Amino acid sequence: MNAIDERAAARLAWTRSVLGDATLALEPASSDASFRSYWRTRHDGSSWIVMDSPPQREDPRPWLAIGTQLADAGLHVPAVRASDLEQGFLLIEDLGNRLYLPELTPDNADALYAAAMDALLRMQTRVDPAWLPPFDRNVLVSGLQVMPEWFLQRHLGHTPDGDERRVLDSAFELIIRNALEQPRCFVHRDYHSRNLLIVDDNTPGIIDFQGALHGPVTYDLASLLRDAYVTWPRERVEGWVESYRQRLLDAAVIDGTTTRERFLRWFDLTGMHRHVRVLGQFYRLWYRDGKAGYLADVPRVYDYVVAVARRYPELAEFAALLERHAAGRDLTRVAA
Repeated sequence: MNAIDERAAARLAWTRSVLGDATLALEPASSDASFRSYWRTRHDGSSWIVMDSPPQREDPRPWLAIGTQLADAGLHVPAVRASDLEQGFLLIEDLGNRLYLPELTPDNADALYAAAMDALLRMQTRVDPAWLPPFDRNVLVSGLQVMPEWFLQRHLGHTPDGDERRVLDSAFELIIRNALEQPRCFVHRDYHSRNLLIVDDNTPGIIDFQGALHGPVTYDLASLLRDAYVTWPRERVEGWVESYRQRLLDAAVIDGTTTRERFLRWFDLTGMHRHVRVLGQFYRLWYRDGKAGYLADVPRVYDYVVAVARRYPELAEFAALLERHAAGRDLTRVAA
C-alpha cells in the first residue's frame, strides 16, 4: 500500500471510529491549493466534512485557534465535532456547497456583498489580531517576488535585465509602502467568492482562514471586491469601496484623514499586491505542484494588475514591462 492509500485508509478508519459507523464512506468535498483536503460523509441524516490536514505539511492548530476566535466574534465558521491533531484529522460542520462564486449575479451582488462586508467589519472590529503573525515587510516582499520568478522567468521565459529589475523594485516598494501605512487589523488573506458560502442564517459561512495575519485594513476588501474569480464594473466596485469606507469611519477604524481618494488608493494598491502575488502563484501551482485548475483565471488576474497600474503614473513603467513581455501570449497555455 502506498502513502496515499495508507492516508486514505487512516482517514476513513478515524472517521468511522469517531461517528461509530463502520459502514460510512467518504467522498471528495472540495479541492484546495494547499496540501489540505476535504471529504464529505453522511451519518444519521447529517452531513459532515472531514478535514485532512497532514501536520508535517499543514498544521491544523492555526485553523482551530483562528476559527475559535472568529466563532466567538459571532461569525459563521465550521463548528468542530472531533479532532486528532497528531494525525491531522478534524470532523467539522458541513456548511454546504453554495459557494458565493456560482451564486453571484448582477441582481443579487449588492445583497451578497453587503452580507460579506458585514462579516468583514465584524472580523476587523471584534477579533483581536495582536497574537497573529504580522503582515510585515518581509511577507509583503516575498509575496511580490513570486511573480518575477514564476510568471516572467518560468512561464514567459524572460529574465529581467538591470533596468527592468529597477522598474520592478520601484513598483514593489510603492506597493509595500502603501500596505504598511494603513491601519492594522485581522486579515483573513483569502476572503473571496470561493471561501464564502450562502448558509441558512443569511450570514456567510467563512472557510480557509488558517493563514490569517495582522495586516492592512483594505487587504480583505480588495480580495472580496477584486476577486480573482469574478469581475465587476469599476464604478460598481468603487461604490462598494466607498460604502465600506463610511462604515470604517463610523466604527472609528479609520479617521477623517482617510479621504475617499486616499482609501481608494489604499484599496487599489493593496489589491495590486494580492494580484501580483497570485499571478506568480497560479503558475507556481502548475509548474511546481502540477495543479492546472487555476490557469483559466490568470487572464483576469493579469488584467487587474495592468488596469490598476495604468491608473497610477508611478506604475506606468511597470504596466508597460508586463505588457511588453505578455503581448500575444495565451496566458492560459503553459509550456511542457
